[in-house]
Amino acid sequence: MEKEILDYVLVPLGLVVMVSYHLWLLRQVLRRPSTTVIGINAGSRRLWVRAMMGDTGKNGILAVQTLRNNIMASTVLASTAIMLSSIIAVLMSSGGGDRFSIKFLSILMCFLGAFLLNVQSIRYYSHASMLINVPTSRSEDFKDAVTADYVCRTVNRGSYFWSLGLHAFYISFPLFLWIFGPIPMFLSSLVLVFLLYFLDVAADVATVFTSAPQDQLELV
Repeated sequence: MEKEILDYVLVPLGLVVMVSYHLWLLRQVLRRPSTTVIGINAGSRRLWVRAMMGDTGKNGILAVQTLRNNIMASTVLASTAIMLSSIIAVLMSSGGGDRFSIKFLSILMCFLGAFLLNVQSIRYYSHASMLINVPTSRSEDFKDAVTADYVCRTVNRGSYFWSLGLHAFYISFPLFLWIFGPIPMFLSSLVLVFLLYFLDVAADVATVFTSAPQDQLELV
């Protein structure tokens, strides 16, 4: 009975802690991007894309190889997520009680979300690998030339989905420890948020935002 009470108290509290942190992180990315690693990297990628598209003949191979490495990283995470989802589905089908079914279902949904997010990341990186070598100069014969800003948004979208998929993997750890009880789950949630803060928050670097205001970041 006491364990059930802890489940009803500590587990929702741990989830609230993780959700609150990610809502705060989203607010920081939207309003003060230069204080977050996500925002700084987005500004750096914007400059990188413009540099690559400035001389496609010289930088084309480098740009495609870099995007291919990102595709491989997303593919590894997507493959891992779907493999773990399959294992958890087998464990759920073998039984184990309603309580374990809820715990396994939570982990399963987390990994399925990570899989879908990484698939979307692969999608955008694949588009960018072709777009980044398209000439940006406009002429009468090529009026619909791709702009560097559009390619920047495509590359950044791929990175945003990759970051979300990676965070889904992080969240799966407290959910996995929930199998061993609500106390490990709650404590791991606190430790996770503490570690993510140091991984996601960075010093104020305004120099990377030469093409956009420092207090704004275009996410789409």
